[in-house]
Amino acid sequence: MKRVTALFLAGMLAFGAAGCKKKEGGEASKAAGDTVKIGFLGALTGDVGMFGKPTLEGMKMAAEEINAAGGVLGKKIEIVEADNRGDKQEGASVTQKLISRDNVVAIVGDPTTGITKVAAPIAQKAGVVLLSAGATGPGVVETGDFIFRDTLLDSVAIPACIDYFAKDLGYKKVAVITSDNNDYSVGLSQTFRDAAKSKGIEIVSDEKVKDGDKDFSAQITNIKAKKPSVIFYSGYYTEAALIMKEARKQGLKVVMFGGDGLFSPKLIELGGDAVEGTMSALGFSPEQASPVTAKFVEAFKKKFNGAEPGLFDAQGYDAILLLVDAMKRANSIDPKAFKDTLAQTKKFEGVSGTISMLPNREPIKSPLALLEVKGGKFVLKNKVPVKMD
Repeated sequence: MKRVTALFLAGMLAFGAAGCKKKEGGEASKAAGDTVKIGFLGALTGDVGMFGKPTLEGMKMAAEEINAAGGVLGKKIEIVEADNRGDKQEGASVTQKLISRDNVVAIVGDPTTGITKVAAPIAQKAGVVLLSAGATGPGVVETGDFIFRDTLLDSVAIPACIDYFAKDLGYKKVAVITSDNNDYSVGLSQTFRDAAKSKGIEIVSDEKVKDGDKDFSAQITNIKAKKPSVIFYSGYYTEAALIMKEARKQGLKVVMFGGDGLFSPKLIELGGDAVEGTMSALGFSPEQASPVTAKFVEAFKKKFNGAEPGLFDAQGYDAILLLVDAMKRANSIDPKAFKDTLAQTKKFEGVSGTISMLPNREPIKSPLALLEVKGGKFVLKNKVPVKMD
């Protein structure tokens, strides 16, 4: 009886091993069924949830439209979502789960540079495409050939803005404020410093703060004494609003300029009149829209009760379109195949602008939109064309 039992167990183990082998990675497991799974990596709660939630909205909208038109290569797109709460450790955990548990072929996110840099090595090692729809700082795509982004780079946006400030607005002196526990802020400030030198802009004050700080009186006192033309803050909207409140409290009249980290209705909600005139440089504006963008804006308003799309809605939407376009050109949903066609993308007409991938998989986008808070809302101040070749 023992011999029979042993033989039976051995047979069952062999069968189980064969079953496991059949299920192991690659396109076979990820392509199983009638869906193509694409993961969302971002915050849905917390301070940076203001970037994550619209990114997911845009992704879902694009997936719905593509599915209604027949899907991609005969399969429907399924968006798999989770909330990383803006936490790097949770971002790593979510990335791992999306890959090993949910078997996604691609991940869109994170909208922030810091978490993208944590997630990128995990995706690269697993051979899963990661396309950030928001990370603008340095050190992202250098991780490897599965890592991309579709956002306007700081290295492109900041020099274009500085040129505009020097020539059109007559700014000569700038106070720089950096949040030194924020990767995005540290990288953006350095990009600004490098670009300012070549444009004849003098940095008269270079202050440090941290994400989560509440008191900025010392920094504003230092800045006020140097009489700058404008404050450049490279961090996010929460601290930006408090900085400008302190500036107005001390009688400092200059406005603030920053990257897409300032672009949120929360900036206006938190800062009120103090943030009037604040400028944000980013890769999307619904104003002066191209035909492709105008169609997207109209559909978005219809879907979201008249609300206008923002930068992260548009870039999340474009991320799905770019991935699907790459899959179709590769005639495959295997990341090893469509990463190559994604890297070859040239002058793709997205809703957030025209997008090309450089040989290092960095995007070039045009135009640059400079938005300004006016009358309690963001409005277009200027559109700056970006050279695509």
